[in-house]
Amino acid sequence: MEIILSLVAGMLQGLTEFLPISSSGHLILFHEFLSFDFFDNLTFDVVLHLGTLAALIIFFWSDILNYLKAFFQSFANWDLKQNINQRLAWYILIATFPAAIVGYLWEEQIETFFRGSISVAIMLIVFGIILYLADRFSERIKDVTQLSFFGSFIIGVAQALALVPGVSRSGITIIAGLSQKLNREAAARFSFLLSIPIVFGAGLKKVSDIAMERNSNIDYFILAVGFLAAAIIGYLVIKYFLKFLQN
Repeated sequence: MEIILSLVAGMLQGLTEFLPISSSGHLILFHEFLSFDFFDNLTFDVVLHLGTLAALIIFFWSDILNYLKAFFQSFANWDLKQNINQRLAWYILIATFPAAIVGYLWEEQIETFFRGSISVAIMLIVFGIILYLADRFSERIKDVTQLSFFGSFIIGVAQALALVPGVSRSGITIIAGLSQKLNREAAARFSFLLSIPIVFGAGLKKVSDIAMERNSNIDYFILAVGFLAAAIIGYLVIKYFLKFLQN
């Protein structure tokens, strides 16, 4: 039964991480309503997030290499005005700071205060409505290469709000992207790329915390099932969600 629940949780994570409907909020509801608590919810949820991180890295592998190369080249040949890859690499870095700072200082307090199912449900509803309104009334005239420094920072500030369970990280950053007149596909693409450093950093921190606890009750096979399910479903969602938004 635990293997099946791990598979379902991994599929749920892969589906909700990239659709604008809050993976953390749905995982909280999943644990609460199905009483899935076989050793440590934090460890399990971290592994699921690492699964969707793997999906991001695999899907955007060529983009990641291009941005990393452009980022390091910018130190020798600074050309953000003409070099789009340099510009986007720096925009992603700058937009990562707000969530990184807020998460480092207050993540535990935020998750403790907002972790109840009622709070999660309210956030899911409120930000679902905001996403609808943003999509309905935004101009959607720019592609990702037309994003400004200020626009990228606004999206980064919005990402910090996603530390509240029930606030979709992809949803809130897509809302912010639409507010900067990005089209749907561009807003989603920048949202996904922006999630890579913050999810990677948060994952490293939590893996370190888990390693320090030295929990001997961990079932690695169950973790592996959840990880693979999250990675596979996450990859498919990224691929087809971006195609859907293009149309």
